[in-house]
Amino acid sequence: MSLLVPDWPAPASVKSIITCCEGGGSEGVYESNNLGLHVGDNPKHVLKNRESLQQALGLPGSPQWLEQIHSTKIVEAQAGERVRTGDGSYSREPGLACCVMTADCLPLLFCSSDGTQVAAVHAGWRGLAAGILTKARERFSCPANELMVYLGPAISQSHFEVGVEVLEAFFDAADSPDQAEAVARCFVAGRNPMRFYADLYALARIFLHGLGIESVYGGAACTYSDMEGDKHRYFSYRRQSQTGRMASLIWIDPATEV
Repeated sequence: MSLLVPDWPAPASVKSIITCCEGGGSEGVYESNNLGLHVGDNPKHVLKNRESLQQALGLPGSPQWLEQIHSTKIVEAQAGERVRTGDGSYSREPGLACCVMTADCLPLLFCSSDGTQVAAVHAGWRGLAAGILTKARERFSCPANELMVYLGPAISQSHFEVGVEVLEAFFDAADSPDQAEAVARCFVAGRNPMRFYADLYALARIFLHGLGIESVYGGAACTYSDMEGDKHRYFSYRRQSQTGRMASLIWIDPATEV
């Protein structure tokens, strides 16, 4: 199974992983490690991929799988097989993995510097502009300067063309003239009138910094264009609308918890 290990200074008790396309049993446009049950893939293949992932990571139980709805809802992860509705989950329970799925949207992994609290967040432009990062920050009891965040693979600015409504949504979300000016720098003119190329990574950093979170890592991948040899490394909805989903997971390791 092809896995990306985030490069960030998370405490030893915190484990994180992001899946890539290769190493599963799905076929056709879902080749091969699709983790999404909602995209039209054979459910037997998806469930087998999920089972293989759980075994590969040595998790004692199922991750908290979500039915994602582009909201700002962050739920508490629970043990068991129940799929919960929301766009993020958090946990203080060792061995219980928080998990989000993406294929161009931005996955964010949060942890406290003492390694006792973790969260995973799915941020498309709607959720990001609506304040999902604020909701995630509220789930942590520690000060903002004791939080760190990893930005997982998402679509890069040069491939993410959006309409003026996206620009306006982020202007509306800005809480100061300085933040609005920073937001403006995240958009460049597109090929057509009233179209823009948006930088999801930069927008996330602006709103994280606005929350007082300065320890932010990652944010260099592109789901649309990154390759491994002659194959794409990540699923991308913009590149191929019928496609699979990667998973970004974070959990507290029972063997090394503080």
